[in-house]
Amino acid sequence: MLAQQRQQVILERVRGSGGVRVADLVREFGVSDMTIRRDLEALAERGLVEKVHGGATAAGPGSTEEPGFTAKSARQQPEKEAIARHAADLVRPGTAIALSAGTTTWTLAHFVTDVPELTVITNSIRIAEVFHRAPRADRTVVLTGGVRTPSDALVGPVAVAAVRGLHVDTLFLGVHGMSVRAGFTTPNLLEAETDRALVASAHRLVVPADHTKWGTVGISTIAALSEAHVLITDAGLGQEAREELATRVGELVVAEPARHDGTRDR
Repeated sequence: MLAQQRQQVILERVRGSGGVRVADLVREFGVSDMTIRRDLEALAERGLVEKVHGGATAAGPGSTEEPGFTAKSARQQPEKEAIARHAADLVRPGTAIALSAGTTTWTLAHFVTDVPELTVITNSIRIAEVFHRAPRADRTVVLTGGVRTPSDALVGPVAVAAVRGLHVDTLFLGVHGMSVRAGFTTPNLLEAETDRALVASAHRLVVPADHTKWGTVGISTIAALSEAHVLITDAGLGQEAREELATRVGELVVAEPARHDGTRDR
């Protein structure tokens, strides 16, 4: 088992039981004490676990904790880019799409600026700026109004009113977390309401979410896992999580990073 795979399994153990012991992991994986401690250190450096004497405990964000856009955009950048490349393949010329706020959807926006005759609905100031910096005469961008959140989403009654009555071909939904019990979630109650209005407006729901979102639960549910027609994640997602998601979403896509020649590993 590769170190990345082993660390993902360890993270799932922590999220499932609240904590792990080094001695137990050494026996389970048949590796040295030092190897497990390095794994825990790597997870702790990413803020995914908290190291304690003899093991580690869960250190995920609280259900109402909402990091700012800059903090979130620095996390899992290669994974988000791989996911965004795959998501961009689902965007066709002449269609109407919605992009909810989020750093993965923001990354996706950069890959679809050249799509002709596109109509884009978004409640993200950052995403609207991406299209503003790459103007096209044949593109329409609609930015909802609303109250600005720490992650630069526009939410609340004004945003919901702007979305209601609209009909888009595909919604690309950015999420804070995803789990079997809670579905796709956010730590912001008003953002959840706005996102639910976006979900209702879309013919197809695509969720681009990196592997660290698995097991994270925000205070408010946006949609059940079964409502996603396509979930695009990255290769860091553990096998157990893949099996869980594959039985619940319409289609599970695991994005592989682009190679140096521009093609993707298969």
